[in-house]
Amino acid sequence: MGTHRNWYLTIGMTLTALMLIYMVVGFFWTPYVPSAISAADRGAKPSIKHLFGCDSMGRDIFSRTLEGAGTTLTIALAVLAVGAVCGLVIGALCGYYGGPVDALVMRLCDAVAAFPSVLLALVVLAVTGPGKYNVIGALGVLFIPSFARLVRGEFLKYRDRDFVQSARLMGVSDLRVIFVHILPNTWPVLLSGLAIGFNNAVLAEASMSYLGIGVNPTEPSLGYMLKDAQGVFFTLPWCTIFPAAVVILLILGVGLVGEGVRERMGVAS
Repeated sequence: MGTHRNWYLTIGMTLTALMLIYMVVGFFWTPYVPSAISAADRGAKPSIKHLFGCDSMGRDIFSRTLEGAGTTLTIALAVLAVGAVCGLVIGALCGYYGGPVDALVMRLCDAVAAFPSVLLALVVLAVTGPGKYNVIGALGVLFIPSFARLVRGEFLKYRDRDFVQSARLMGVSDLRVIFVHILPNTWPVLLSGLAIGFNNAVLAEASMSYLGIGVNPTEPSLGYMLKDAQGVFFTLPWCTIFPAAVVILLILGVGLVGEGVRERMGVAS
């Protein structure tokens, strides 16, 4: 079992680090202007000059995936920050105090969870319109219930443990008990949840951009690249393969890290 855990973490962290470096590089450098059209390079195959080839308009795929991956990373991290931070606070307070407010909040979470989050986000964006910040807001709010339920479950498990009772008897404040004594014990489960949440955010952003209601068409996006390439898959397959590979490898790497952390810390499936 230990060998498997080490392999999960080693492969996952290596793959994730490489993909994150790739994405961050796109913020500062691309070999060509991603939106530059070149009639001479229309449909060019992958080569030394154009590592990932060019699309039907002569735009360099490598440059476009670098820039698009950066957009995907920004949105996924922002969505995760909104959903995880708000969900953590709500789940911690509900799990620690319980009572009618806890019951009401959990019923609201159940109501939201009854619908696919991407579908709800599509409805919200159909009303508010596409855009990076609209995507972050819609997905971030819809990710809150899953994190709230996750953290609440852990707090219910620990709030009556002996070390918590001892802290209360010593006069420790509730906030200190919540964030110093109980919260650190939730990290194994929370880290696994963060990995799943990040992957879901990446997929959701790419899906919405693919459907045309994600980020604005003028902004770089892997989802829009896949949408543009759907009609030329058999003639220019590299237009689809490389953007899809970036999404798949990132999700695979983060998923392996989450699995490795979960198993190393002994978190049950």
